[in-house]
Amino acid sequence: MAELKPYLQLTRPANLVTAVADILAGMAIAQFTFSSFNPAFLVISTLGLYGGGVVMNDVFDAKLDAIERPERPIPSGRVPLPAATMLGMTLLFGGVLAAALFSFQSGMIAVVIAALTVLYNRFAKHHVFFGPLTMGMCRGGNLLLGMSVLPESFQQWSFVALLPIAYIAAITLISQDEVHGGKRRTLYIAVFLYLVVLLAQLYIAQTQGNILFALPFVLLHAWLIGRPLYNAIQNPVGPLIGKAVKAGVLSLIVMNASWCMAFGLWPIALAVLALLPLSILLARVFAVT
Repeated sequence: MAELKPYLQLTRPANLVTAVADILAGMAIAQFTFSSFNPAFLVISTLGLYGGGVVMNDVFDAKLDAIERPERPIPSGRVPLPAATMLGMTLLFGGVLAAALFSFQSGMIAVVIAALTVLYNRFAKHHVFFGPLTMGMCRGGNLLLGMSVLPESFQQWSFVALLPIAYIAAITLISQDEVHGGKRRTLYIAVFLYLVVLLAQLYIAQTQGNILFALPFVLLHAWLIGRPLYNAIQNPVGPLIGKAVKAGVLSLIVMNASWCMAFGLWPIALAVLALLPLSILLARVFAVT
């Protein structure tokens, strides 16, 4: 088990739970009822795509991490770089394959997500604009992967995937200053992007006639991400910015539960929300960022 733990650390297990929540939220938006067929392949797909993506993040950052984060599995020598590369590529390929086994459309979405993941890790990550945009597109694609469970609904609601792009762009913007501290201007931009997502959820819930049910979920989400971000704005140092990033990532589960409730599927909303304690527990054992 001790030999396996560094490899698990590379996959960010707490974050993997949020990826599963994306799929469930996408299926809820598509009004999937779990009565027609088993969507397990989509869940397996997102685990491979997200896990492979974060592993490749550490692969491409190995030299930088040797300076800034030498305790990570690759620079510390606990995971050899070739082994980490093989793990990341295998997970990405497995994610694409699982999606393709579900449907052709799902497979194509998975191919795009995998490509965006490599593009982000190799080229876009440290760019102030394209980094957040590309990472946001990865998460938006993950929501689309869940929606692809029902192609007819996918066409109607695919625009909703723009909102996770804004949300993840906010987190990515914040995370760029996680090591050395940052500027309040960046944090204010993140506040604006967060507000766009929260207000859009309330608007869509209103149009679906579910505003009273969705409101508590949206307010919970706002509190979870707002408190640490407020603290970071007051004192934009690395540790507080890191907490704001961690809160943003883990609270993806609450955002996804809010989507489920906005579309009136409260059993799925509660099931997604139940993933939050698991993600928090895993975050105490494995790093989120």
